Amino acid sequence: MINIPLALTYDDVLLVPKLSDITSRGNADTSCRLSRNIELKIPLLSANMDTVTESRMAIALAQKGGIGIIHRFLDIETQAREVVRVKRKQHIVIDNPLTVPTAMTLPELQEKIKSTGVSGFLVSDDGRKLLGIISRRDIDLTAGDDAIVESMMTPKDRLIVSSPDITPERARETFKRYKIEKIPLVDEEFNIKGLITQKDSLNYSNNLDSAKDKKGRLLVGAAIGASDDFLTRAQALIDAEVDVLVIDNAQGHSLNELNAIYKIKEKFGSIELICGNIATSHGALDLIKAGADAVKVGIGPGSICTTRITTGFGVPQLTAILNITPICQRYGIPLIADGGIKHSADIVKALAAGADTIMIGGQFAGTDEAPGPVITYRGRQYKISRGMASLSAAVNRPNAKENFLSITPEGIEARVPYRGSVGAIIDQFMGGLRSGMSYGNAHNIKELRDCEFIRITNAGQAESASHDHDNEVL
Repeated sequence: MINIPLALTYDDVLLVPKLSDITSRGNADTSCRLSRNIELKIPLLSANMDTVTESRMAIALAQKGGIGIIHRFLDIETQAREVVRVKRKQHIVIDNPLTVPTAMTLPELQEKIKSTGVSGFLVSDDGRKLLGIISRRDIDLTAGDDAIVESMMTPKDRLIVSSPDITPERARETFKRYKIEKIPLVDEEFNIKGLITQKDSLNYSNNLDSAKDKKGRLLVGAAIGASDDFLTRAQALIDAEVDVLVIDNAQGHSLNELNAIYKIKEKFGSIELICGNIATSHGALDLIKAGADAVKVGIGPGSICTTRITTGFGVPQLTAILNITPICQRYGIPLIADGGIKHSADIVKALAAGADTIMIGGQFAGTDEAPGPVITYRGRQYKISRGMASLSAAVNRPNAKENFLSITPEGIEARVPYRGSVGAIIDQFMGGLRSGMSYGNAHNIKELRDCEFIRITNAGQAESASHDHDNEVL
């Protein structure tokens, strides 16, 4: 017992400033690796929690250069549909545009618009031959529920179409010249080969900092479990063209997860797989050898996680990152630091310790893009955040097998202050990261790892925060 090691978290340390030649924090390069083959513009992920990430949050993160991980506490079809919403938000070309048949009625069309989030469709009775386009404008000019698509659509002989090899520049010229919103891509026999929309064209041109795949679509991840329907869920998400899967497991260093990795890699091969959560170098080594493309580090540091006080197990987050980093670097596998982020300084410290990216839950839970309504309590606005091992989360999962009496929760449900748009929070975090990089003379995240850590006392912690109580803080 006399050799019990000391373990530290973010508040226990500071980074030592260095001589810097960085003249503007805007010059700091925040690009990073998410997994073995996926890169991001900024090192931020939104957590796969049901009060944090569905399609709205994932879209917002990807447009800023990060990525959102859609939680798994939805039925399989709904989770896959959330992935599709993200992938269809921004494209160069939509390879498989949605179609509707000529005989579809107005109420059926309105229901399809609601379920897909798409307001305009190509018209085809066999899914191949283009017959026309139906748009929101066509619908608004229609009276009566007995109308069908054929009577509302713009027929193909009145459409401006193009061959599949149209360039983005030519597409923009076509939109401007003909004042249209969509260009169907067809071959000589009018078989549908794709679709370009004016909105997507503008988004692609204006959002150069977005995290995008090779087709110009926003990146998105989704979580699966390590048992039960995980292979069926993985198949549906891959069919929806998810970019990365996250095995959502509180104790990632387990035979259950190792077996899941083997089975997923055996069946799906090239899909990128983030595995965790872990807190030791042994856990990282086992996951990497099993086939992990990234490891997620964090047992108990989250703001609404109670694993450590429930079970007595865990490792303070900074020490966990420092211990696991050498293993990840040896095998070239990125490390994701999950949980414990309160300020932008914590992001800087995590990256300096060896993390490649940071997963954030609680700080994003109070934003507009997080699922759930804004509530008012005692004159202040809040949203709800809950740990995925909390009592309410456990009993409300699809196909939940537990009841209140059989659950030992490892998380809580809490009100978090309403914070407005997540974009503003991301900007603040990234501004703090870039400032931190300038203090450490780090032109990129890799160089940040050359900075020196020092331990501080409780007095040093107090000195680091605002502490002149003789003056009123405005």
